[in-house]
Amino acid sequence: MSIMPPSHRVWWNQPIHKIEVTWVIIALVWCLVLFLWMPYWHVYGEQNLSNESYKTSAELFEAKTQRMVDKYTVRTESEAEIPVVAPPAGSDVYLVGRLWDWWPILELEKDKSYRVHISSLDYQHGFSLQPVNINLQILPQYETVITLTPTTTGSFGIICNEYCGVGHHQMLGKIIVK
Repeated sequence: MSIMPPSHRVWWNQPIHKIEVTWVIIALVWCLVLFLWMPYWHVYGEQNLSNESYKTSAELFEAKTQRMVDKYTVRTESEAEIPVVAPPAGSDVYLVGRLWDWWPILELEKDKSYRVHISSLDYQHGFSLQPVNINLQILPQYETVITLTPTTTGSFGIICNEYCGVGHHQMLGKIIVK
């Protein structure tokens, strides 16, 4: 019974049954398979996005984004007059997440690579590029950098998938690929 003390006080000196040894070996082998599969899938499976992160401040990142907007704005969209920026291929592109929008709208060229820098000015946000299914956590005081090469044209929505407050459901952005 489980209420009674074990018949042998020093349980670790007792022989292990063959079935238990078999299950321990199976579990260890499976752990090793999964451990080796993860880096393999990251490199060859094209499922996980490689990115870089750098420490920054909200003021510094906002200033870099504003310089890009001032230099590459081609028009504004919506009643909120959100700037649409069209930087040259291969350049560094900046995207700000803040309550409750992604700013500015990016206009990129198909089959051209861009280094996209993303940061939050206030709270943790989730960057989800749909329908491509790129998902990142965007943290304040960190600049996340991804290399993005759009392969199809169209308009792609950015949604916040980390709850960030009462206006979370309205936190939308856009990337346009021409």
